[in-house]
Parts: sequence; C-alpha cells; structure tokens
Amino acid sequence: MAKSKTPAKRALQAEKRRLRNAMQKSKLKTALKKHQALIVAEDKEAAAKSLPQVISLLDKCVTKGLMHRNTAARRKSALARQYNQLVKEQPVEAAAE
Repeated sequence: MAKSKTPAKRALQAEKRRLRNAMQKSKLKTALKKHQALIVAEDKEAAAKSLPQVISLLDKCVTKGLMHRNTAARRKSALARQYNQLVKEQPVEAAAE
C-alpha cells in the first residue's frame, strides 16, 4: 500500500478509472455482439437501427482514450461492409416485382 497521501490518492483514482473503462468496454462489446447477432439473423431493419448506435459507442471509446482511432475506424468500416452486404443480398423474385 502507499506510504503517503499522494500515492494513495493516485491508486484510488486509478482504480476508479479502471472500473469506468471496464464498464465502457463491456457496453461496447455487448452492443457489438447484439449487432453481429442481427446481421447473422438477417434482420435488416434492426441492424439498420443498431449500426449508428454501435458506431457512436466506438467513437466515444476513442474520445475517452479506450481505443485507438484507427482501430475504431477499421471496426466501423467492417461493420458497414457487413451491413451493406446484408442489404445487397436481396432475393431475385423481390427485385423483379
């Protein structure tokens, strides 16, 4: 344990930040998993609604310093690519009508 007040305070602050970061990362991971499940289930409407929310969470993680901006950009690009692939795959019968 810390020998004086300053290192003790720093340890408390570091623990608070660690918990806050863990909560934010957990929220992001949950949103990513839910969005991925919608993509797999081919639910276009729900996926369209969840995509901006997930992108927003990625941007927030960047501003809070939890993730590098290029990592977030790469993930956003992959999510958009997956969503666009889902939307593009339409049955031939529906397109002919």
